[in-house]
Amino acid sequence: MTMASVTVRVDAHTKEQAANIAEDFGLDLSSVTRAFYRQIVREHGIPLNLFYPDMPQETAEALDEARAIASKKSARFDNADETFESLDTSHVEQ
Repeated sequence: MTMASVTVRVDAHTKEQAANIAEDFGLDLSSVTRAFYRQIVREHGIPLNLFYPDMPQETAEALDEARAIASKKSARFDNADETFESLDTSHVEQ
């Protein structure tokens, strides 16, 4: 198998922190990068969890629920009336 080189530019502080973490696992950055590339190929996607770390819990739960509903390809409610009935409007002034 022919090998290819990859050059990655990153600031020195980030590289040092990443190298320290990799070292804790007994790895070097080249090994981690190779593993990352293999995982991309294996999963046919980018294996990253992109999120806002300060996302409200309620938002995270709603996103999880939406993903579950989408994966089932089924609706949570059968009609609009059920949707509106599920909304808690007791705190809204009339």
